[in-house]
Parts: sequence; structure tokens; C-alpha cells
Amino acid sequence: MGLPHTAEEPAYKNTPDKGRVPPHIIFVMVDDQGYSDVGYHGSDIHTPVLDQLAAEGVKLENYYVQPICSPSRSQLMTGRYQIHTGLQHSIIRSRQPLCLPPDTPTLPERLWQAGYSTHMVGKWHLGFCRPECLPTARGFQSFLGSLTGSGDHFNFQSCDGAEACGFDLHDGERPAWELSGNYSTRLYTERVKKILRTHDRRKPLFLYVALQAAHTPLQAPAHLLQRYNSLGNRLRRHYAAMLSGVDEAVGEMVEEMRDQGYYDNSVLIYSSDNGGQPLSGGCNWPLRGGKGSYWEGGVRAVGFVHSPLLERKREVSRALIHVSDWYPTLLALAGFPEAEPRRLDGYDVWGAISKGLPCPRTEILFNIDPVSRRPGEVDHRLLAVNGFGIWDTGVRAAIRVGEWKLLTGNVGDGDWVPPQILPGGPQQWQGMEKRQDQRGKSVWLFNITADPYERSDLAEARPEVVKLLLSRIAEYNQTAIPARNPPDDPMADPQLHGGVWTPWLAEKEEESEDGGEPADGHNKKVRFKSCKVCKLRALFKKVGTRLQRSALFF
Repeated sequence: MGLPHTAEEPAYKNTPDKGRVPPHIIFVMVDDQGYSDVGYHGSDIHTPVLDQLAAEGVKLENYYVQPICSPSRSQLMTGRYQIHTGLQHSIIRSRQPLCLPPDTPTLPERLWQAGYSTHMVGKWHLGFCRPECLPTARGFQSFLGSLTGSGDHFNFQSCDGAEACGFDLHDGERPAWELSGNYSTRLYTERVKKILRTHDRRKPLFLYVALQAAHTPLQAPAHLLQRYNSLGNRLRRHYAAMLSGVDEAVGEMVEEMRDQGYYDNSVLIYSSDNGGQPLSGGCNWPLRGGKGSYWEGGVRAVGFVHSPLLERKREVSRALIHVSDWYPTLLALAGFPEAEPRRLDGYDVWGAISKGLPCPRTEILFNIDPVSRRPGEVDHRLLAVNGFGIWDTGVRAAIRVGEWKLLTGNVGDGDWVPPQILPGGPQQWQGMEKRQDQRGKSVWLFNITADPYERSDLAEARPEVVKLLLSRIAEYNQTAIPARNPPDDPMADPQLHGGVWTPWLAEKEEESEDGGEPADGHNKKVRFKSCKVCKLRALFKKVGTRLQRSALFF
């Protein structure tokens, strides 16, 4: 389902720089790269290409994303916080009838309106329950990649739990069976190079490259693994090899950009989607926590901008930047700025990056997750005492305002995990730096400028700051829409669809959180693809293998 063709003139031809092609935009998002897992942050992982590109451009050293996959990607695509899209709880699971809200414009849709060609390669993870949710229906003219959150890097089998597994590599809307056996990073790199070779560079290009590495399962070709034979930790060795593959891939992409004449008029943005997972080889040290947590190790990301168009190069930016800022920033670069900027939560930060101007962003709402608390866990002291009557601190939330950061509720594992240079499994290092301030607490306050490693909790010493930030969270919460968290649908099982993860709902309406009416309140019901045998099989499968999901939000 591609974009409709139009005879209208591209929007950029009506801009003040008439006739000048807006910059080609290449956005590379890497999966689960830890803050310390890049050479220029002192890593034992070799990333010479990334190091050079970052050194020649602008390193973003106060750059934040979300702690898990779908939330970072949704905010990149929409420029809006999760509380404003209903996606504030966890990831979008493979069998969940949920996706990006169809009435929310996406970055590729807007760039296409601006006259760009738009292409995506890699991991989507923003829902695919119906055809209208697919990348090619949300603004991308072509797509090669996976729809789910993870899968085998060679055979592209993806499992949601132990009982629902299927093939997840798609070229457009069809399963790309013939490409199975290729290593994901290699496959995606070749597709990027093909797009660069065949695209007419007289038309601006938006290329979103969402590499599957270095997400589990930890897999890499033998020639990459051989570089790290000296690493005694097996998980770290495989993880490092995967990131070396990423480094090589980015190098090949940039070389192709130069060869094909894109480079001089291009902007390359590199970003991790969340912090590294220490249990899977990642390292965020000396930051606290990791993937799945709102500590700095979960949300502070590796990021840089490389472009000949930067007015200031070889710089380190301390500007406060969030993943939601790319939406308005890239639209402005395209000469097609957001008509209603107040609708967005992101800011145009190009002036701060390119010129060193004051950054318009002064605070970040990381999230407010009302689903994080289980029914029956209400403790009135969390509001009346810990929250000063302002905010229920049993609800998972996190905010940064200026130099201050406040966290409430269950914000994830707060350990400091040292570099994993020891042989064997994680049991040999996981107890080295256990947090001491999470037992019986529901509020934490840190001065991130002075204490970036979150070792000195100032919640008791600075109650006036706690009250101020709790008030900001409460104000944000007044603008939130209800969280959409529908239960898994047994009809999504790939075994009912030829062994492939694919859309399974036939109409636009998606199931509501309680399985009743849709979230928009209209009395409409979801209709599934007609298959009575499939329905019976799904029912028996659901009854026979029903599993209780834990409260983990990885």
C-alpha cells in the first residue's frame, strides 16, 4: 500500500531557495547501543567510522531518548510525547492490536508532502495489526525490514513468547522469504546502497535506517566475532561484534553517499533507541541503570550529527535535546516547518546543533505511565506524604527540568553495572554496584548537571524542588490521553497466516483496552478476516497456552 501519486509541484519548489534541493536526510537508529559502547566514549568496542564521523560533526552529549524501543520510535515519527499518543505503556507487542494513531501525522508523511522521496530499511516496531499501520501506509514509499521488536538476524524468525513464532522480513507488504539467510545488518546495508544508486539525487531523499543490531539474539558473522576473541565475556564478545558490524555498515553508507553525489548536500543523524542492556552485553557505565529504566543509563543516548551543512563542525553540544525534536527539526531543514508547532512536544533544535545558539528546549517529560501500577497497589501515603498532595508517587513517571531530574514509582533497575570484562556470566559482576536508595522509596531527585551518575539523591534535602517538579508532572498529566494497552489477540498468531507476522485485522478500528468498544467511543466492532477454522484454532490455542505476562517493560 504505497503513497498516492500526485501531479502537484513539490513543496520545496515554492520555498525562498527556489530551485535548490533541500538536504538529503539519512537517519540511522541503532538498537540497544549502550552509552559507553562507542569508541569516543572510551569503549573497548572498535568503532573507528562512528568516531570519525562524530569528531567531524557535532557530538550530542546531552541527548535523550526513551528507555525502550517503541516509545523512542513513536516520538521520532510523531514529535509527540507518549502521553499524547496513548502509547505511554511499554512496547507494542507483536500480538497486540495496536499501532501509531492513524490521525497523527508522521515524519515521512510530512516530508513526502514537502517533495521528498521517503524510504525505510530495518526495524519498524510501531504496530502492524492492520494494513493501515504498515510503514508503507505511514509515509514510506518503500520498506525492507521487520515489523516486530526482535528476531533472528539470519533467518528472521520472531517469537512473541514461546507459543507464537513466525517469519518477519518484509519487502513492502510481502514476506521476503527469498532473503532469509542474509545477516540483517549486511542485508539492510545493501538495500540502503541500492536506494542511493537508483534514486534521482535531484530530488531530496529521506532515508530512515533502523538497524536491528545490537538487539538480542546476539548474533554476528564469524569474521566480526574473530576481532574480539580476547574478550572473555561471551555476551560482550557477541555484542561487540554486532556493533563493529554497525560501524562498518555506516561507513559503507557514507562512502556510497559520496560516490553517488549526495554527501555535500546531506545531513546524517546517528542515534541509539535506548540505553544498553547489561544482561545482554551492553554497557552504560558510569551512568546508572540501563534499558527499560528511567535512570540515565536507560535514556541518555549515543547521538551525533554529521553534515557538510553544519555551520560549526568538530563541536560537542551540551544542548538539551530529545528524540521528539527530530520531527520539527527535520521538517524545518526540509523547508516545510510544522504549521502548528504548539501541537508538538518536540522543538526545532537545528540552531543549537549547527550554530551553537541557545536551545529552545529546557525540560523533558520522559513519561507518565498510569498502567505501571497494578490494581490494588494504592497506598495513600504515596500521594499525601511522598507526593505532598500534588502527585501520586506510586505512578511511574520521570521528568527533567533544567539541571534537575525527578523520578517517581517503579522506574526500573537502578544498579551501576561496571564494564563487563570478566569471563563467564553476569552473576560474577551484577553485585558490584547495587543501588542502596530504592528500597521503600517512591521519589528521587538529582542535579544531573552536577551529578550525572545519579549517586546523590536530594529528594529530602530539596523538598521545594521536588514540589515544583511534581507540579510539572501533574500539569503534563492534565494533557494526557488514556493509555491504550489492549490484550493480545490470538488471531495474530503467524500460524494462522502462513507462518508470517502480518496484519490480521480487516478494518481500521482497533480493539479497545478492555476488549469492548473502540477508544474513540463509537459503537464499532473489529471485524477479523473471515476464517471460521482459524477462529477455532486460535480459541483452542488461547485456552491451551494462556500465559500471565509479568510487569516487565523491556
